[in-house]
Amino acid sequence: MNNMNFNLPQYLTEKQALVNQYLKLILHQYDKRHELIMAMEHSLMAGGKRLRPILSMATAQACGKDFLITLPACCAIEMIHTYSLIHDDLPAMDNDDLRRGLPTCHKKFSEPTAILAGDALLTHAFNVISNPEQVFDIYPDYETRIKLISKISQAAGIQGMVEGQMLDMQSFQSKQNNDLDHLKKIHALKTGKMITVSVEAGALSVGSDLRTINKLIVYADKIGLAFQVVDDILNIEGDPQIMGKAAGSDTLNEKMTFPGIIGLDASKKYAKNLIDTAIEAIWEFDEKATPLRAIANYIINRDH
Repeated sequence: MNNMNFNLPQYLTEKQALVNQYLKLILHQYDKRHELIMAMEHSLMAGGKRLRPILSMATAQACGKDFLITLPACCAIEMIHTYSLIHDDLPAMDNDDLRRGLPTCHKKFSEPTAILAGDALLTHAFNVISNPEQVFDIYPDYETRIKLISKISQAAGIQGMVEGQMLDMQSFQSKQNNDLDHLKKIHALKTGKMITVSVEAGALSVGSDLRTINKLIVYADKIGLAFQVVDDILNIEGDPQIMGKAAGSDTLNEKMTFPGIIGLDASKKYAKNLIDTAIEAIWEFDEKATPLRAIANYIINRDH
């Protein structure tokens, strides 16, 4: 895969379509007239970037293996990510009306339905990994699937994303808006853990050794934090029409952000340093890691 000829937009589009195909297969096992399924599908198929599953597939490719075997983990991770967005948007949390340019789940349906749709996506994600034969043609062996369930549940739970969300909520309530180390911890958990486990799941699914996985985790940790720094920057500078949600809400809600603590220009430099470190961590991988390098650069240059 030649770096100069690599077409990232085409790569992302192809992988997004593949993930969407399997997410639909998962949901369409059930009665689409059921309000719960409708709500799950509304949020799950609302046109997300599918960055996390794409990272899993790109990681498998970097390891020189067939990325199709990562699809159960890919779909499970995207379902968990979507559940977190549904719950984040609720009035008790961020109280957002739009997500990906569409009404948020609780606006389209109701708050109780949105809560249950998030719950259903979270719990069913682990069924997707544990019983992959229902949807997928190839999948990791039983022992590997147990490892995937363990890693993903840890990343999503009380030592990962949910803990990060709790710390974020507490910092907002206490107006603790100037502690940079605390902010890094929040986002390493809230955003970073699920990005890191996406890369780790790709490597685990194809049987990579521990040394390889550890190098990929360094890459993932750095792009995960950079992703959030760029999110904070876009909340100030982004175009609401492109982002599909309102800009300026972080400042309005007095949220703790990187630009709020270190300034906008310093935040941009920090994001670039994180991406440079991420790319350096996978320097020894050959051209098969071109998608991972391109995704790292995409994260810092994205507009939504």
